[in-house]
Amino acid sequence: MMTQSAAIHVPVMPREVLRLLQLEPGLTVFDGTLGAAGHSSQILPRILPDGLLIATDRDPMMLSFARARLNHDQAMLYQASYVDAVDVLAQSGVRGVDRVLLDLGLSSDQLADRNRGFGFDAGGPLDMRFCCDEGTSAADLLLQSQEQIAAILATWGEEPAADRIAAEIVRLRNSGAALQTTADLVACVESVTGRNRTPVTRVFQALRIAANEELQHVRRMLEETLPQIVKPQAIVAVISFHSLEDRIVKNAFRTNPSWTVLTSSPVTAQPAEIRINPRSRPAKLRLARWEPEK
Repeated sequence: MMTQSAAIHVPVMPREVLRLLQLEPGLTVFDGTLGAAGHSSQILPRILPDGLLIATDRDPMMLSFARARLNHDQAMLYQASYVDAVDVLAQSGVRGVDRVLLDLGLSSDQLADRNRGFGFDAGGPLDMRFCCDEGTSAADLLLQSQEQIAAILATWGEEPAADRIAAEIVRLRNSGAALQTTADLVACVESVTGRNRTPVTRVFQALRIAANEELQHVRRMLEETLPQIVKPQAIVAVISFHSLEDRIVKNAFRTNPSWTVLTSSPVTAQPAEIRINPRSRPAKLRLARWEPEK
């Protein structure tokens, strides 16, 4: 499945993450979205010699990249969703963690993989699953009814032309031209909205979120899993990349009285970082401390 020998992804706001997590030797850190270990490769040295890094990722390709960078006895890596953190910690023999990082963005390596269909520029089949053995592919999602397709595009992509795009998808399908590749989908969307990449981006986002049940995972993690795995005074950092994710994070931190919000407004990337890494532009970093006795 891997299409290149080394990861190309650049982690977002690494200086801010490292500073605001207040890392020190001896801490136990859970990175629920390990990716290619861009953040964790910088976290691990700061918690050694006695600290422990426990990390998960749903994508086996990304885990392969991460294992090449985190070959250390104090780094325990698992192919799993962060919502399974309770079971992962049990396997690790750990009862609680001091720090948590969730970077909810898609990796540049995933976008560049022609076998996955995440990015419309890379081409490839319409799969979009983090793990190709789980869930429903984007191509199969597009075999649903027009109403179901429109709901996906409107709910997860906030696409104004969702109804018209869904109608065109069904028209093509009924004519024997079911969408199977990213190029097929781009052509379909552009036939409705014109040569404008914003609707295409929204449609791809919606299908990826639906294929991986991403927002359900985010909500479960913040509302159910996190309170079970964090120690008192633990700090949690979450990086989101669109309003749907950020709204869930903000509301979870503000509605549970055991969380003390540490960022009154989200931290964003500095102009210098955005120039070097344009994908950091929409990122929002929020932090909170778990204080169950307050």
